[in-house]
Amino acid sequence: MGYVSAVPVPQPRAARAGGAASPSGARRSLAAALLLGALGATVVLLSTGQIWAEGTAAVGGGAVPVHANGGTVTGVPTALAIVGLAALVAVFAVRRTGRTLVAALLALSGAGAALAAFLGASDSAALNAEAARVSGNTAAAVQGLSHTVWPYVTAAGAVLILAAGLFALRYGKAWPAMGGRYERGGAPRAARRGAAADPDRPEELWKALDRGEDPTRSD
Repeated sequence: MGYVSAVPVPQPRAARAGGAASPSGARRSLAAALLLGALGATVVLLSTGQIWAEGTAAVGGGAVPVHANGGTVTGVPTALAIVGLAALVAVFAVRRTGRTLVAALLALSGAGAALAAFLGASDSAALNAEAARVSGNTAAAVQGLSHTVWPYVTAAGAVLILAAGLFALRYGKAWPAMGGRYERGGAPRAARRGAAADPDRPEELWKALDRGEDPTRSD
């Protein structure tokens, strides 16, 4: 007669599906978001300082070269890159719904900067204004207008900021928050309470009073 063992047979661990992210996965997504956000903002801020459009303006029967950098064409990518950097830092200072909102702001900053850069790649208003200033004729328009690659580099950097925001939206709930160890609700009161103050040491009595404890109690 055979016997049936009550000891469960070890089975291969099933892959996690839809559960919480593992610590290593959370670290990887956190590192990816930080890298993408910081790199994207740096690219946007640097590339908006480069020449986006160039051409010539007619002055006294001749032609004078004129150009406009990204900040002159549009200041939106620069402003949104700064907002994205602030949101990238703030996402670690908040939790739950606040973190989701900040992550959404980070993603929207990247999307808005990318759109502004694409629109600026075909804009001629800034260069026309420069041609009017150089020529002294308010009706002057730039001739031989051309655009450089820098608006598209700016848009690529903005897409990296957008990707950082999407990472934060998808995996941000598993990331740690700054200052978590200072929260009072995380540990039982008995564990947080220090040892009884030594009555022979006045400084210990003052420290106990600062913690809201009774220095005269005995354990």
